[in-house]
Amino acid sequence: MANNEIILELKDVNKKFDDSYAVENFNLNVKKGEFVTFLGPSGCGKTTTLRMIAGFEIPTSGQILLNGQDIGQLPPYKRPLNTVFQRYALFPHLDVYDNIAFGLKLRKLPYKTKDKKGNVVTKYRKYTREEIDEKVVAALKIVDLEAFESRNVTTLSGGQQQRVAIARAIVNEPEILLLDEPLGALDLKMRKEMQLELKAMHKKLGITFIYVTHDQEEALTMSDTIVVMKDGQIQQIGSPMNIYNEPANAFVADFIGESNIYVGTMTGSKKVRFLTSTWDCVDDFPINEKVDVVVRPEDIKIVPVNKGNVNAKIISKIFKGIHYQFTAMVGNNEVLIQSTEDSPVDIEVGLSIAPDLIQIMEREFTSNVYEDGYINKNNKVVFAGATWDCDVTQLVEGSSLDEDGYFIAKGKKYDLNDLDVIVDVDMHDIEISDDLEAGNIVGEIIQMVWKGDHYQLIIRTEDEEDFVVDTEWTWNEFDKVSVKINPSKIKLKLKDDLSKYEI
Repeated sequence: MANNEIILELKDVNKKFDDSYAVENFNLNVKKGEFVTFLGPSGCGKTTTLRMIAGFEIPTSGQILLNGQDIGQLPPYKRPLNTVFQRYALFPHLDVYDNIAFGLKLRKLPYKTKDKKGNVVTKYRKYTREEIDEKVVAALKIVDLEAFESRNVTTLSGGQQQRVAIARAIVNEPEILLLDEPLGALDLKMRKEMQLELKAMHKKLGITFIYVTHDQEEALTMSDTIVVMKDGQIQQIGSPMNIYNEPANAFVADFIGESNIYVGTMTGSKKVRFLTSTWDCVDDFPINEKVDVVVRPEDIKIVPVNKGNVNAKIISKIFKGIHYQFTAMVGNNEVLIQSTEDSPVDIEVGLSIAPDLIQIMEREFTSNVYEDGYINKNNKVVFAGATWDCDVTQLVEGSSLDEDGYFIAKGKKYDLNDLDVIVDVDMHDIEISDDLEAGNIVGEIIQMVWKGDHYQLIIRTEDEEDFVVDTEWTWNEFDKVSVKINPSKIKLKLKDDLSKYEI
């Protein structure tokens, strides 16, 4: 059980590789005895953060404090921490006992004694054979491998090898145990069993666990606290129940469990319009503001037609053992519903949602805005690492281009080369194609969120520029696509003083 004493603090920690941040502005306090999980998709920075805590990576900036002492520059062997990796890294030529005892045989214990002059000095000694045996036997008991001391590790199952790796780590009595996706190599059944065993080990040992995974079920099953990460940044910190019931944004809602996510509009005080109807809610936002609306499938009730807030048609049904999963359509919007009560397919029903089960949050993205755009000598706009055709005459009402390409506004002539502008492109106005020659620039789809009647994608280029795209077409994460924008859809706004470009 965690207490209120802080054992580990990460303060404004950043880790930069070349020109991009793997971890950015990371701040976290970990309590003694707590089970903390870093959760996020591949490449989000969770393992890099763990490696900085362990000492395998040095922060570019920021502090890592253990019991108030900065350990950010200490090598791994000087930190009272141990790490368990996905690949067990056991010694195949040693049996179970000697694999666990390996670190103890190398370790030296400080003790106080007096020298010839009677001064108290610190000396070091190795563990005795009896002390090593006592610790190894205790560690084997914790991981339920008491009868396996003499077994060759190569004859063990994956789950048993993982327990040996955990025993080797805990036998050194670390203040914090770091676990980097330790169950990733196991099959599904073994992984579920080990989740429960790890939680039980944590309770027995009473030490702090910091765990890395991309598996939301692991995080929800084992953790006291979950740290959800994306693109090297913390999205939300909270208990499993808090993260699930009160997601901070659409990304967290989509990543943790199943969710219905829609674009809604606030129509009044604690009233939101989505799914073609207006619903009561408990969150208040300014009237007419566009918001993200999140509803969990289990929070939607199927009621008789015309008895709910909106009518829907059930188009599919799957029995999941403990509940039915329905897909219903409200106009063009898809609704995922989970219920323990059966309903037939191809009928019209009503849908009801309690106000406190409708989560309203600010939209993470409303448009693509690029603050560092500029006009080149050909009156094209350069932004996001590419050059685009555009209409520069939108910069000043009534302006035009003369036959030589100079900008004419209010009777004056301007050369717009290097003029700084702000570029705005709506998410609906970006076209993507699997023909990599079709657009101005190529990127990779790094995130997909279903918004009821369309997908919202994030496409990242090699220069780490992002395009947020709304599309009705289905793509896959990590697809390579080209990006194209109709020149008439690129909005420009002056950022610089136009008078400086007068000729």
